[in-house]
Amino acid sequence: MEQSAKTRPEGELPFNPHVASLPAYNAGMNIAAARAVSGHHDIARLASNENPDGCSPKVMAALSSAGFEPWRYADPACTALRTALGERLKVEPSHIVVGNGSEEMIAAISRAMLVPEASVVTVVPSFGLHEIEPLAAGAKVIKIAMTASLGFDLDALEQAIAAGPRIVFLSSPWNPVGPGLDRRELERLVNAVRPGTLFVLDEAYFEFADPDAPNGIELLRESGIAYVVLRTFSKAYGLAGLRVGYSVCSDSEVARVVSAAKTPFNVNAAAQIAAIAALEDDAWMKASVARIRTERARVAAALGKLGLRLAPSQTNFLFFDCGGESSALAASLLQAGIIVKAWREKGYERFLRVTIGSPAENDRLIQALGQLVSR
Repeated sequence: MEQSAKTRPEGELPFNPHVASLPAYNAGMNIAAARAVSGHHDIARLASNENPDGCSPKVMAALSSAGFEPWRYADPACTALRTALGERLKVEPSHIVVGNGSEEMIAAISRAMLVPEASVVTVVPSFGLHEIEPLAAGAKVIKIAMTASLGFDLDALEQAIAAGPRIVFLSSPWNPVGPGLDRRELERLVNAVRPGTLFVLDEAYFEFADPDAPNGIELLRESGIAYVVLRTFSKAYGLAGLRVGYSVCSDSEVARVVSAAKTPFNVNAAAQIAAIAALEDDAWMKASVARIRTERARVAAALGKLGLRLAPSQTNFLFFDCGGESSALAASLLQAGIIVKAWREKGYERFLRVTIGSPAENDRLIQALGQLVSR
């Protein structure tokens, strides 16, 4: 007879309480699970803000070239990639840290800067890791809610920043909501930063922003504050599966300490090669972004006609109040073979985030929502 496993005595393992109590990250459903639940093989993946165009052909060529040697360790300093980024951004390579996605950079910044009971300011609805990583370090997270018009509460943000938190995590364009700060608004918040605060501007969706949107790297370079700007190759460049993002820091000392907080060999060789190839094909990225912006406007107009209240978006997704429990609507869309992301943060359970996919995927979404919200 098989012996049952012993129950672990309560309290035997002294888990880190900051980590043991963390909320789960709200990740998009994977395609295998979606197929199993929905019974559909052809799934529209509109939950994780991936690029429906894929990636540049130059990336695929680079990964199949003799330059990719998977049996060799990758360069732990990402020297070639940091050099390429420095040339593109007009930034000293010593100010750049490359990570296993910008998510690793958020973790490294939190590890580098935070001690228990330190305070962090961010927004809500939030990109989950802007809260999860500070909580893992034992910090207190102050979340500034979006306004009734689905935008930034600039007065409340300015006041919270001026109070002198250890870190400010702010995304613009804003994930998961969509709007971006204009130059005057960003300058207002930057001017509220006090000595001892690190201002982290997450520009993961920078390439999708309006043409007149401020460039955080250029604006912050002139500010005189301590800062980090986060960017990624996951979205506009279509390298989500390879996990490569980067931090542009205000100076080499900030970069050194952030780098010290990450693991060695953190960015694999394929990711480094792919990112360099992607940078070399800027035309592909810009053409893809233009197509996605056009589709974003079309889908937003269609959803607006359904009576859905949408936040303005400068990203590759839309965030809207679905008028009821978003989890129920997401479950219904899944039965139609469409993965979307129901928002789970307290107070925002009526909101749904949908990625702008291919025209055919977007048509499926519009048609399905038209049937579901009119019931």
